[in-house]
Amino acid sequence: MDELIGRLASSAGIDGAVAEKTVGIMLGFLRNEGPSDSVQALIDEIPGAEAAIAASQKGGGLSRLMGGGLMAVGTRLMGLGLGMSDIQKVARELFRFGRDKIGADQMGNIIAGTPGLSQFA
Repeated sequence: MDELIGRLASSAGIDGAVAEKTVGIMLGFLRNEGPSDSVQALIDEIPGAEAAIAASQKGGGLSRLMGGGLMAVGTRLMGLGLGMSDIQKVARELFRFGRDKIGADQMGNIIAGTPGLSQFA
């Protein structure tokens, strides 16, 4: 997890705590919306991912009211102070990290199998 957080913080120029929350939000979104086998393979390769996902879901009353999907994730990430360019940088870095961990084919499955995600690839 530390490696991923460091990469996200560096690429997007964001604080480590924000990067950690971002990872939890994004992985939680992938778990809910993406192809389960490939997403779980990615989560399994990131020590601490389950805790980050769980932490991102605590106190999420407002986010639950917004529903799910990419728009809700974007709203939550913007609530952390990220702009659209930051979100794109973070997503691209997460995809690069995923390719390193589970391979290009499985990461491609996640991107292709998750509604709206290909625009960030």
